[in-house]
Amino acid sequence: MSDATERLVNLALFLASTRTPISAETIHAEVFGYPEDQDEDTFLRMFERDKKQLRACGLALEVTDTEGAPAYRLDAEATYAHDLELDESERAALRAVAAALASDPGFPFGADLAIAIAKLGGRPGESTIASSLTDEMPDTQGAIAALLAEAVAARKRASFGYTNAAGEPRSHEVEPYGIFFRDGRWYVVGRDTERDDVRVYAVRRMRDVSVNTKQPKSTDFEVPAGFSVAEYMLLPFQYGVVPVDCELRFSAEDAWRTPRLTGGQGTLEPQEDSSVLWRVTARDLPRLARWIALNGPGIMPVSPPELRATLTEGLWKVVARHGA
Repeated sequence: MSDATERLVNLALFLASTRTPISAETIHAEVFGYPEDQDEDTFLRMFERDKKQLRACGLALEVTDTEGAPAYRLDAEATYAHDLELDESERAALRAVAAALASDPGFPFGADLAIAIAKLGGRPGESTIASSLTDEMPDTQGAIAALLAEAVAARKRASFGYTNAAGEPRSHEVEPYGIFFRDGRWYVVGRDTERDDVRVYAVRRMRDVSVNTKQPKSTDFEVPAGFSVAEYMLLPFQYGVVPVDCELRFSAEDAWRTPRLTGGQGTLEPQEDSSVLWRVTARDLPRLARWIALNGPGIMPVSPPELRATLTEGLWKVVARHGA
């Protein structure tokens, strides 16, 4: 997915996830894809082009006046996809891609994709491909992400039960500063009121989420000056408990992909054979193994040995499941 396409997807999801109109300033700060150091005029020109692209795709944007400035949200009732004519090869390609995601427990829109597969002429369970290397927790509920997006916009505290990567359950109260979507998962960034520290929480690990309803016309907190949600957007395998130093090698043919895939995390060291060695800290080796499988070929684990073993074991499971 190109940078522009990913930005449009993030913008559409952000606008669709809240019922409260959002200012351009908030969109600039919260939507992944708009450079943090971008000046206002450049952002507004890019944002204007993005709005036109979304409208061209059939998404209706509602614009309201909030304290003298325009604010935006997606008008779901007025949004309709344009008619699309596909030949059989295009339908087959879409069915294959959609089936792989629909069967992935980490993808939050599996039910919607299953319906889409049926509309494309295939049965929801037909030719599905399990793309996960490991068993994961139940997938993210979009309703929770929408509720948290509203809490972000209204600056109201949220409470929830949470099971961390070590399987330890705990209750949290958070002042949500921002929410973002990455690799099929929603995350919320905010200050944990008990720990007095800004943390990132995976929405898919939450339960019993509630937003403070007291004094609905007043805010519970202020977002710190200079806060940027982009600073907390780690790669999927960097969320967890125990840090592990890892090394991965991008082949010479795939070295050009390193800036895009590594997302500014870790360090990149070009090698004499034109390959690139990537040193990065992971906190979830099964998730890193899955990341390698999804983004390969051309990416090989170097260390630690546990990472290589996890990747090999996961690939054999896939072969066993789908082999003849």
